[in-house]
Amino acid sequence: MGLLVFKDAVHLVSRTGLGAEWDAIKQLEGRSREDAINLVLHSAASGLQPAPRMTPWLKLEPMRLNDMKTRNSAWSISQREGKLLQAWWVKQMLATRTPFIERMTLFWHNHFTSSIQKTLQPSLLYQQNLLLRRHAGGNFAELLRAMARDPAMLVYLDGYQNTKDQPNENFARELLELFTIGRGQYRESDVKAAAKAFTGWGVDNNTGKFIIRPEEHASGQVTFLGKTGSFTGDDIIKILLAHPRTAERLTEKFWLEFVSNRPDPALVSVWAQQLRKSNYDIQSLMHTLLASEPFWAVQNRGTLVKSPVELVIGTLRTLPYPRESTEDLLNLCRLLGQELFDPPNVKGWVGGEHWINTQTLLVRNAYLSKLSRGDLNDKSAAGVKLPNASEEQLVEWLLPVKPLQPLPTTPGARRLVRSLLLDPAFQVS
Repeated sequence: MGLLVFKDAVHLVSRTGLGAEWDAIKQLEGRSREDAINLVLHSAASGLQPAPRMTPWLKLEPMRLNDMKTRNSAWSISQREGKLLQAWWVKQMLATRTPFIERMTLFWHNHFTSSIQKTLQPSLLYQQNLLLRRHAGGNFAELLRAMARDPAMLVYLDGYQNTKDQPNENFARELLELFTIGRGQYRESDVKAAAKAFTGWGVDNNTGKFIIRPEEHASGQVTFLGKTGSFTGDDIIKILLAHPRTAERLTEKFWLEFVSNRPDPALVSVWAQQLRKSNYDIQSLMHTLLASEPFWAVQNRGTLVKSPVELVIGTLRTLPYPRESTEDLLNLCRLLGQELFDPPNVKGWVGGEHWINTQTLLVRNAYLSKLSRGDLNDKSAAGVKLPNASEEQLVEWLLPVKPLQPLPTTPGARRLVRSLLLDPAFQVS
């Protein structure tokens, strides 16, 4: 294996953070893989940006009434405060000294989706974000149990309406289909059994906190995935965590996020078994993944399309260009198909090649062109200070594969960097 050369350090930083930050790359260059991986995985969390001002709690009961005035008021507040919440996360991503935690928080945000439009509760989504980042590299079993009790999730998937007289199956269905074992592994009767086990789990209308109402719990035995008993919600989660497909689907998702767009079924199976044996320790899975040959394989580099957040925030963290306003950055992410705290549906953002189409590619190129334009003469006093590096190293820094377009014939780092940003290879990592 040897020690990390420059382009390997670039690969590790790009895949686990937000952008190919020069200082972070130089910190890892020359270290062993093991040391470099541990530095990434064990970085202490940096401080958070000040919390945005948001209405602490909009009582659920008035929102459930067919009172359009109340609904419109709640909607108006949520839209205004939702923008503040989105801006808060963008500022956090730009300022953080631990981009891996932001990357993992975003990963979980797309696994356990909740949206402003459905919840109308930005304050709950802020608390959910704090929960996700607390568990970002921790334990999936604990995170799953916490998300089943998360008020934003209970509002988003109507779990707070799941009572013995009026069972609501939304949360139970997505718990099986999206969060754990996936389609084809359960029957409709399993959804009904799970929903029954979760009856009584809700949100306190006065405080917005999680509450279990025993009087609303449907007692009696149910059969769930072949097991029969008087199950609670935690029992259902325990059964799902013991199911092999939960670990396999989670491992597949990690592969698609960090390795390539083509998971190796044999390795996924082995890693999933290890994940279950570790009681779903995420850091252990990440260590195995980052230490694996597929992660470092040359053929897997440049196979992952950068998400809008990676492109917009990552480019600004990588290069010292003047930044647009936070509002402009949010609008740009929206145009590119990734609006924070507002995924398109319960399945989240599909990602991968779906990030690119004729429209978004034009917006991406326009953004990168605007960002890097200006006086390209290296001697001009434009305040854009680039690393003192060779042309070859600048190419390795910004592109995971060889340039797909000819490099400029006129010498100069700024001209070269602009050319690299506009090369199609910059769209992937």
